[in-house]
Order: sequence, then C-alpha cells, then structure tokens
Amino acid sequence: MGTAAVVGGLLAPSGGAAYAVSPDIVISQVYGGGGNSGAPYTHDFIELYNRGTSTVPLSGWTVQYASASGSTWSKTALSGSIAPGQYYLVQEAAGAGSGASLPTPDATGTIAMSATSAKVALVTSTTALTCATGCATQAGVRDFVGYGSSAGSYESAPTGTLSNTTAALRNGGGTTDTDDNSADFTVTAPNPRNSSSSGGGGGGATRIRDIQGTSHLSPLNGRQASGVSGVVTAKSTTGFWMQDPQPDTDPATSEGIFVYTSTAPTVAVADSVTVDGTVSEYRPGGTSGTNNLTTTEITAPTVTVVASGTPLPSPSLVGSGGRVPPASAIEDDATGDVENSGVFDPASDGIDFWESMEGMRVEIDDAAVVGPRSSYGEIPVVPQGSTTRTNRGGIVLRPDDANPERVLLDDVLAATPTANVGDTLSGATTGVLDYSFGNFKLLVTSTPSVTGGGITPETTATPTADELSTATFNVENLDPSDPQSKFGGLAAQIVANLKSPDLVALEEVQDNSGATDDSTVACDQTMSKLISAITAAGGPSYGYRQINPQNDTDGGEPGGNIRQVFLYRTDRGLAFVDRSGGTATRANAVVNTGGVPSLKYSPGRIDPTNSAFSASRKPLAGEFTWKGKTVFVIANHFNSKGGDQPLFGHAQPPTRSSETQRHNQATVVKNFVDQILAVDAGASVIVLGDLNDFEFSQTADILTANNALVDLPRTLPAAERYTYDYEGNSQVLDHILLSSGLAAKAYGYDVVHVNSEFAGQLSDHDPQVVRIPLP
Repeated sequence: MGTAAVVGGLLAPSGGAAYAVSPDIVISQVYGGGGNSGAPYTHDFIELYNRGTSTVPLSGWTVQYASASGSTWSKTALSGSIAPGQYYLVQEAAGAGSGASLPTPDATGTIAMSATSAKVALVTSTTALTCATGCATQAGVRDFVGYGSSAGSYESAPTGTLSNTTAALRNGGGTTDTDDNSADFTVTAPNPRNSSSSGGGGGGATRIRDIQGTSHLSPLNGRQASGVSGVVTAKSTTGFWMQDPQPDTDPATSEGIFVYTSTAPTVAVADSVTVDGTVSEYRPGGTSGTNNLTTTEITAPTVTVVASGTPLPSPSLVGSGGRVPPASAIEDDATGDVENSGVFDPASDGIDFWESMEGMRVEIDDAAVVGPRSSYGEIPVVPQGSTTRTNRGGIVLRPDDANPERVLLDDVLAATPTANVGDTLSGATTGVLDYSFGNFKLLVTSTPSVTGGGITPETTATPTADELSTATFNVENLDPSDPQSKFGGLAAQIVANLKSPDLVALEEVQDNSGATDDSTVACDQTMSKLISAITAAGGPSYGYRQINPQNDTDGGEPGGNIRQVFLYRTDRGLAFVDRSGGTATRANAVVNTGGVPSLKYSPGRIDPTNSAFSASRKPLAGEFTWKGKTVFVIANHFNSKGGDQPLFGHAQPPTRSSETQRHNQATVVKNFVDQILAVDAGASVIVLGDLNDFEFSQTADILTANNALVDLPRTLPAAERYTYDYEGNSQVLDHILLSSGLAAKAYGYDVVHVNSEFAGQLSDHDPQVVRIPLP
C-alpha cells in the first residue's frame, strides 16, 4: 500500500484522505469501450486479481459501477473464489459494433460502462453504493478505481482517460497498489485475463515485470510462470540474464531477470527466448549470507529460442539525463526488514532504486571511481555529479548519508581495469545489474577504459625541532613472511611520506610465524625486519616497545596474534620511560606521586581481562618524555565491525552489533585517561589508533565526553574526514585524540593519503600524524 498509517480498517495516506485497504483482491483492469467503433473486444469488462497469499471467497461480493459524476450504482454479483496470483474476469455489456469475444468470463453482468471516464468499486456486500464523491472510503469498499480525468471519485488521483481501444491496467500484472489510481494504472491496450490465465501475466504468458513486481520479493515467488519472453543480454556459467524488449512505463518494475540453468546455458547473447519455470528468490552467500537481499530468478527452466541476433534492449542510463539515484537515503521507512515492511520507493530509497533495475542492462556514463579496484575485481563508482566528494575524488560517508548512489563494478562477465580513486571510466560503462555480498553490482560486459585522475601519495610536513611528531599506522597483518616489497614500501611511507615521526603507534603487527597457529606470540622478527627496512630507506634508528599477547586471545587473523607496538626514535628528544612488570594479563594503573601522575607499568595494558576486550586487542599505555616533559600515549585497536549488517542488506535499518563492544572499550580507555587527568588536569595525553569507528560515532562521543580529549578527525573539513575507503565510502576509522592541554597548542594535523585510495596499497588504512609544539 502507499505511504500511510493504518487507522481502524482504513489507510490514511499523506494527503489526508483514507482509502480502503486491499491486502488481497484488487481491481486489476477496467475497460468500457467494448463493441464500440474500432474496439478490439465486443464487451466491457472489469478484471480482478489476488495479490495476497491466501484464496479469497467471493460469495456475497459485487463489482459496482457509476458514471463519472453520478451517485446511482449498478452492480454485478460475484461467486466462487480467487486463488493467490489468479485473475477473475467480469464481463459486462456488449456494444453495437464488432470485436473479439472475451476469454470465458468468471462472472457476467449487463452494465454498460463509459468508454472514457467513470467509477468502479469492489464491494464486499450486495448493498449498492449511493455516493458521488468520496466513494473510496465507504464501508465495504475493498478497492476502488476512478478512471478518466472527469471521474468524481478515486484513490488519490484518477487514471488517464480511456478510449474504445484502451483500458486501465494495474501495474505489476495486478500487484502494484499504492492507493493512487494515477500511479498504479497504465492506460494501454486491453488485455482481459480470466481465472485460467497465468498468474501475474497476461494472455497466458507472464511478463518479467509481473515476476519482479514493485517490491524486493516477487509476488509470484514459488509459482510457475509460463511463456516469459525476453532477449538474452548476458551469460554466466550457471545461467543467463534476459530482458523484456517492450518495457512498461513503471520505473519501479524491473524488466530483467536471471534464469538459473545450474550448468552452462546453451543460449547465446541476443537470442530471443521464452522461458517456462518456477519463480524463486535466491539469497546469495548461503548460510553466511543471511543478511543479503534476495535476487529473483526463474529456476528449473524450459527455454525455447524464438530468434537469434535480436537487438539487445537499450540499457537504462543512471545519472544525468537518465534515472538519478537518491542522494542520501538507502532506506528511510522500513521497520526491521525491507522485504516485508516500508514503501517500495525507488525515487527516494537507494535500495529500492537499484532493486527496480535488478537483472537489467544498466549504463553509467563517465563513471567516477570512488574506491580502488579490490583484489576481488570490484570497483566502486558513482554517476557524475554526486555530492560531498573529497578533494581527491572520493565520496565521504556522513551520519545522514551513506551514499546510495554507489554501485560496485564486478568482473564476473568481463575484466575490470586497475583504477584508483579520482579516476574516470571514460564513455559508457554497461553491464547487467546483480546483487551479492551485501551490494548491488554492475557486472560489466566489456572492460571499461580508464582516464587517470592524477592523484599521488601525499607527503606531510617535516616537523620542526620543537615539534613532537606522533603518528598512527595500521600496517595490516604485517609478519616476516610478507614480501620484502611490503616492508620496503611501509618503510618508505614512514620515512618519506610521514617524515620519520618521533613516535608511530603501529596496529596489526603479527607474531614471528604470522598466520601459522603454532603458539608463537613474539614479534621481534617482524619488528626487526621493519626497522631494518626503515634504516635502508634512509630513516633514523628506531626502537620499539610492546607486550606479547596471550596466544589466540586478541582476535584478528587466526594465529597472527596482532598487537599494537610503540615504534619510536630517540635522536630528537623523545625517550621511553621503562617500568617493568607489564604482562598480557596484568592491568596497568595510574600512580599519584605528590600530584604528579605516572604509569605503574610502561609499557602496560589497560584492564586486559575486562570483558570489553574479549577476543580483541587490549590498549597499550606507555610513558614517554619529550625534552624532559612527560607525555602519556595510549595505542588502541578497537573491536572490528565484523558481524554488522550491510548497508544494502534486507535488515533496514541495519544493526551495528559490533558497536556495543567498542562503546565498552572506549569507556575503559576514557576512565584511564580521566585517572591521569584527575592527578594533573594539564597532563599531556595522546590517545590514538584504529578505533574501527567513525568520527561521528558514539565511540568517539564517549572518548570526548567532558571535552577532556579532542578528536582530531572531527576538526577537519567534512570532505577531508577519511582514513579508509570501504566499498567506495571514504570514512574515518583511525583517530588521534589529544588532551585539552595539547589541543590548545598550535598543532599541525594531517591524514596522509598513501594507501586507501590506491589499487596497489600496502595497507588498507591511511596513516595520520600530528605535530605538537612542545619547546
């Protein structure tokens, strides 16, 4: 039904009127030109359709008719029942002219209907209506259609005006019902269907759009469909896509579908075919894909090739000059599951927009690349003209905008090129629209051409002699078995792009045996190899401090035992204060010595046995001095987003279950910082690392409560707030936070984009650095 709220037995739409709820039987077609000059049929008729899931008995029901402005109603009694997906044909009066006979009617009346404009009601009683206007809200009215511009009563607005050769047909083969006669019906040639007609189709044949319907689940799911016609547009190893070359005018109904043959199909692209089979909803990903949307398919097909070499249906253009995707909302009205709640609204909901083209040929001209080509061959793109772009060509995730215009190009049917953020895919990128792994994907049918955007890795400023330079860098599962090119590349980024910071908090440093789960927990070989590479790249001599975790207790890649490491240089005034005793399970503490705070252990872990850090990295606290001034540093790697529901999944709004643990982790870290500041409100504290959450998240809110810490990503312009690119969304995951005393200084802060935007990335994270003047 339309955008509305149920009030008693009626539906109250936004316009203020209330229309009869039609959960099952609707008027699916009206024709009043029967037997008139040039009419294709001898009789007028009213057609019904069961869009529900249960058989509905019609005993005691009537279809009723009145003129456009009249209040006198004629009626025809109904009998029998209508099964789900079945039509029911009511024949009315014949005209004086010729024409074809209707299919065998299911009920017969003698009403002479207007060929152009009138009113038709489906009533659940034999009592005649007496209204001239407002009839759609009368008691007993199950469904109502005002046809023609002069109709005095209707749902929202009447259909277009009919003629001797046209009827009003409900879209989606009868399945579409938004309580708007104008939007729900198309004026076209009459197509009478009786109870023997194939459900959801016409003339004994089902159209693809009838199968797809105006929802995420097919109204014909589980039913047989016969004579489904289309042109083969693409083939995979297990089936083929086909598209109706004669689309309707309803953008909400897809004209494409996948036919699952299980083995390589024998049809060829450009074959015109008809298909008989079972309509099925397939949820990709099996047991691990429970959050995915389904794709509509025809299974167990019988395929007949009608012709070969047929021109392919024109692709639907997405972007300027074509269908423009919603600007901000992926889904704004579902209440738990988009498959059974909310309004299907492609104009305002991104998830509905892309769903409405499922299986169709789609074209994007001069597609803008907003994420690098992944190792899976996927390239996130948006149409030209999308907003909130970064200075380097990406698109920024915001609290109220998850960028529904994004779609992933995939290499299932043809190769995708290497591409970086800011590149343009020149000309038309065309493919068939599919869905898998939580995303809509355009399966390109030819390899796009790339025009480079010209971005290069960034370089930060060199710190002055009085500036403490501190960075955070997730080095993505670094272990000794990684190729020397990774160590050399990371070393070059630290030396050349980060300008050899005084301190680097590293995340995802693995143990000496990497992913081999052999109880190894030490990482000295990993660190030795990195430090040697830094020296070879012309950098200074670095030392490091860390605490070996317990085996297989900190999450991450199984066997890898990732941890945070303090990597630091001592030639510019930084020194590490060693206080022994810290272990994997021993909790650090703040010591108050005459109003001067210090750490009990340096390095030491913060509350490592707290359940907040179960199967996750424990915060590493260290005490440093910069030219004699004490600086406390806490390196973090909070719980990952694994397990969160996808943005384009069927759960809407999606649940981010991983947040709870990060909130608890942030609370523990914030309490530890507060203990330091309770001893000395002016203490210098730096909290940094991969927090796995956005700058607008509750995690960041917890850390910055009472303004004790300032989150530096929040200080950047909106278009510069990103350290990571996930499926084309540029976003913040990594943070540096400063205590208020440090934040009051004229610091320099820089997210150094060297990885996240590039296909040849050494890590999926960008490092960031802050230069704090502490003379």
